[in-house]
Amino acid sequence: MKLLVVEDEQKTGDYLKQGLVEAGFVVDLARDGVDGLHLGETGDYDLAILDVMLPKLDGWQVLAGLRRAGCQMPVLFLTARDQVEDRVKGLELGADDYLVKPFAFAELLARVRTLLRRGSRNQEPQVVRAADLELDLLRRRVSRGGRHIDLTAKEFALLELLLRRQGEVLPRSLIASQIWDMNFDSDTNVIEVAVRRLRAKIDDGFEPKLIRTVRGMGYVLEADAA
Repeated sequence: MKLLVVEDEQKTGDYLKQGLVEAGFVVDLARDGVDGLHLGETGDYDLAILDVMLPKLDGWQVLAGLRRAGCQMPVLFLTARDQVEDRVKGLELGADDYLVKPFAFAELLARVRTLLRRGSRNQEPQVVRAADLELDLLRRRVSRGGRHIDLTAKEFALLELLLRRQGEVLPRSLIASQIWDMNFDSDTNVIEVAVRRLRAKIDDGFEPKLIRTVRGMGYVLEADAA
């Protein structure tokens, strides 16, 4: 799943992004309200974590702009503003939860997963499948043929991307930007290595083979892959 974090304090923003990526999420980080609003309006996010005190546009304005644009993704306010009237204002503007700094990352992660689970009831399915492969988005579990498969956070994110867009050939440049948050470098083999390791875990010993390399183009996951 893909999250948007809008946080201007560099240390906090980097901490949030690192923790959420290690928990298996794809994360974009904006440092001010203008960039946060732009990303929220144009990106395909499952949830946003939003500070209140931001440069250029504050969190209230960002949230109001998102809701005016018809963006209904869950929004969690994460802020040092702990007055009751601040919490009420955030909820009245359309926030789904409000967590005060300083915070425990474990609690933040639990709230994020709760909001995602709540939203998934009326949106996307919690489990994504291809043949006998199942990926549980909220419990972060993968199985094939009823057998549990252990994946790293990056492998999980890569498999989620391939499953969400199964049947579509994904170029290396897209995978690099979505999973590694980097521009594609033709001299690096990080993507090839990651795909090879993922294929060894979900395809070796199983039929049909699901992940296929399309020479000169990229990778595709499809249930009828040869």
